[in-house]
Amino acid sequence: MNLRKTLYALALFCTPGLAFAHAGHDHSGVLAGLAHPLLGLDHLLAMLAVGLWAAQQSGAARWALPATFVASMLFGGLLGFAGVTIPLMETGIAGSVLAFGLLVAVAVRLPMALSIALTALFALT
Repeated sequence: MNLRKTLYALALFCTPGLAFAHAGHDHSGVLAGLAHPLLGLDHLLAMLAVGLWAAQQSGAARWALPATFVASMLFGGLLGFAGVTIPLMETGIAGSVLAFGLLVAVAVRLPMALSIALTALFALT
């Protein structure tokens, strides 16, 4: 076995086995929990996609979609403080980034009620 294959094997051996790299949140402080949605790349991408999608809309949807996203995130934070856990949370966040990305890419204009419901659901996860 040459040096390159040995280094590749060593690097592969040293990578973490966790599929979701959010271990240790139970032992973090309140500030870490509050900062996570603002500093996590997946959350930032979802917020950016909501803003882009809202900019493609017309009328009240331009402010209603981002406002709904923020309100739903605050509600999700309150649920977290209350100890409520939503299963497959990180998968839901990744799915929301994908869904919002597709909505932006295709420039979809849905009815206002459906747009707000989707935004609230995706912001909650």
